Amino acid sequence: MHTVLVVSPHFPPINAPDMQRVRMSLPYFEQFGWQPLTLAVHAADTEGVRDPLLEATLPKKAFVHSVHALPVRLTRRIGVGTLALRALPFLYLAGSTLIRRHAVSLVYFSTTLFPVMALGRIWRSRYGVPFVLDMQDPWFNDYYERNPGVSRPPKYWLAQNLHRSLEAWTMCATDGLIAVSATYIHTLHERYPLLAERPALTLPFGADIADQDVVRAHPQPNRFFQPGDGLIHAAYVGRLGPAMVPALQMILHAVREGLARSPQLFGRLRLHFIGTDYATDARARKTAEPLAQTLGIAACVAEHTGRIPYFEALHLLHEADMLIVPGSDDPGYTASKIYPYILAQRPLLAVVHAASSVVTVLRETGAGEVVTLNPHTTAMHLSQVMEQMLARLPYTPVVNWQLFEPYTAIEMTRQQCALFDQVVNNTAR
Repeated sequence: MHTVLVVSPHFPPINAPDMQRVRMSLPYFEQFGWQPLTLAVHAADTEGVRDPLLEATLPKKAFVHSVHALPVRLTRRIGVGTLALRALPFLYLAGSTLIRRHAVSLVYFSTTLFPVMALGRIWRSRYGVPFVLDMQDPWFNDYYERNPGVSRPPKYWLAQNLHRSLEAWTMCATDGLIAVSATYIHTLHERYPLLAERPALTLPFGADIADQDVVRAHPQPNRFFQPGDGLIHAAYVGRLGPAMVPALQMILHAVREGLARSPQLFGRLRLHFIGTDYATDARARKTAEPLAQTLGIAACVAEHTGRIPYFEALHLLHEADMLIVPGSDDPGYTASKIYPYILAQRPLLAVVHAASSVVTVLRETGAGEVVTLNPHTTAMHLSQVMEQMLARLPYTPVVNWQLFEPYTAIEMTRQQCALFDQVVNNTAR
């Protein structure tokens, strides 16, 4: 049995998208020959929504070592709020101790707090332990350079230079890559040709069917709509970033087209966008409601920027009449949320880039309708697809669950461990 140090600063009870891979994999690592030690940051030092039910999904004997971080109320005075920098020295010291004490065979980073990944090179140099990076998003991302019309976030120049430098310094030493999109691996191979000689695995996010049992056993409050009130409630739970605005605009234009063509049907439609901004205070900005106001369909759209607990989100998916997923205009986009959406077994419509893996997943399994973002897609076409779906409600999609098996948590963990084995064997040679 090998030992893997899993570095995931976000961890239950904190509800953060980038810890879901680790949370779902922990129950199955030992089954595939790996003993996991998880290194995280105390929830008290982490900004984010808490969901105590997440802790109930962890193995009872899970080894989790949590460290503190510099208080954000102090570091924000000097312009530093990110957990990656606040916790970095504490993660380094704790990780060094765990590597020495437990004869760690491999370090696995699964996080979008990318500066933390640089610790892999340091530990490799000091202790000879190989490391694997799980790229859930691009680290150094040129999205805004490719889309000059999109407004850039604060401190963009500083963050870009930091990410560019740390990515290059870390990637040349990594022993293996996992990425949610083949596009991410291809981009990294182009930037760092030596990576092509090292093991790599494209592994979308998975879904743990056990989560559906938890939400059924522990119903959560619905603060956003009243099921069965005669309206048609369509829900989306997740961030609405700049790259998702084209899909969102297409959806809202389609609703306006539908209201003009079939007012009785579309007049009952209410779109609920929930958890749309990562900001937790006055910095949060709405995306959907202002666009709806501009199009004259404000009565059809409600937006709640604040993030909500994970199992409350799952409960909303079960209660909605229909689910809508606006995807990114990035071809490498892979929606982590698409699998819980499928497991909710509600009518599902996704508007995504034609090259996104979401297209393949939904079409292969028959779990939902897909409209792709391309020059030939019109709001009228999307409106017609929506009208057909609305007219059929209520109905349950006929999903090919056999084809869905590759996206389950246990299968995803098996593939992770197979790559770990390959990396360790390469290092031994």
